[in-house]
Amino acid sequence: MSRVVAAARGWIGTPYLHQASLRGAGTDCLGLVRGIWREIEGPEPDPVPPYTRDWAEPSGEEVLRDAATRRLRPADAALAPGQVLLFRMRAGAVAKHLGILSQAGRAPAFIHAYDGLGVVESPLTDPWARRIVARFTFPSEA
Repeated sequence: MSRVVAAARGWIGTPYLHQASLRGAGTDCLGLVRGIWREIEGPEPDPVPPYTRDWAEPSGEEVLRDAATRRLRPADAALAPGQVLLFRMRAGAVAKHLGILSQAGRAPAFIHAYDGLGVVESPLTDPWARRIVARFTFPSEA
């Protein structure tokens, strides 16, 4: 099992808490990836400024995608466990949801923090897969 997937599974059950990143206490989808970064890579490279739930929608800026492109590496062509998935939740909106691919193949799944559910492992169904706009790997995993 990938180190990233093992770390992500350690967050399952953490409650959803906007702007948080503390395993067992609270996190959002960005906080989950930040927490895994700290476990896999070490200290976070940049401070994360406060952000609202609409995550740059008024400006249309791809803030999350730009940050991921600066700090993570583009993933290979094939889906592989441990990849960071970036989702666009609706057409024309900015990409603002993250998850970790936990299983590829015939029954793909991903781990993510979801409002109302907390950190869960969900099937990567076709509706979710169609929303993926980018895939990345952590620097030490590339």
